[in-house]
Amino acid sequence: MNEHCLRFAATIGLLLLASHTIAAPISVIDDTGRNISLAGPAKRIVSLAPHITELLYAAGAGDRVVGAVAYSDYPAAASTLPRVGGYSAIDMEAVAALRPDLVIAWKSGNRDAHLERFAALGIPVFVNEPRSMDDVARSLERIGTLAGTGETAKVAASSFRERRDELFARYARRPPVRMFYQIWDQPLMTINGKHLISDVMRLCGGSNVFAGLDQLAPRIGTEAVLAADPEAIVASGMGDARPEWLDRWHKWPQLTAVARHNLFFIPPEIMQRHTPRILDGAERLCAQLESARSRRPERTR
Repeated sequence: MNEHCLRFAATIGLLLLASHTIAAPISVIDDTGRNISLAGPAKRIVSLAPHITELLYAAGAGDRVVGAVAYSDYPAAASTLPRVGGYSAIDMEAVAALRPDLVIAWKSGNRDAHLERFAALGIPVFVNEPRSMDDVARSLERIGTLAGTGETAKVAASSFRERRDELFARYARRPPVRMFYQIWDQPLMTINGKHLISDVMRLCGGSNVFAGLDQLAPRIGTEAVLAADPEAIVASGMGDARPEWLDRWHKWPQLTAVARHNLFFIPPEIMQRHTPRILDGAERLCAQLESARSRRPERTR
């Protein structure tokens, strides 16, 4: 066999090997414990939650996303994606028209009935439900595996963990601050100790006064907040503006958080989305809790 033939045969062999590698089956366990198997990397992905859309882009799979729910607005490119309804009201026909080979869903936000219909249609569904910052990093890695962007996802996950660890080393062992995280005003809502935001609180040396409640995002009464008497109240809202209802706590000047001027705001997109940007929210929360510590009487600091 001459040199030209040898080179040709070697090239064909490499192409066959690459083809075999690309087509290799993929198996990933989702956050419900189900095994999700694909014949190869997903090329047409539909996202059923804004945070999932953001995770996909962070994992290097943005060019594989063919549809997303409303409010999928980060990064900017996500704003141009075809919409398939809202996370709690999925447009099944719109999803089917996009011919996805993978749907990524949010356990707490999407309806079981929708996910069951996808299964009936033979569309693989990976369910995501981060409850800790470790889960955010693992979500990036598993999404990268599913989309064939594993190396990019690993770098993103590693960067996330390093930044998280730096914040932990700086703040986690600071004197604890008893705090109430307010999601909304009417109804008055918070989060329990199993929520991702509680993990952020712990990172900053915060102690969730409602950690022991059963529901992930329970409704509570004003009386419960008054009885808990948090040292700090941190609220989100609907956008970048501080919600006016946060200052309604001034009606109860006996609250420690009010008396010490510890009513804080963090934009929801950097605190309530289960994505790498939650560390932007963590940095802000850690600084706020440091302010709360500085306002303590000298003998209690």
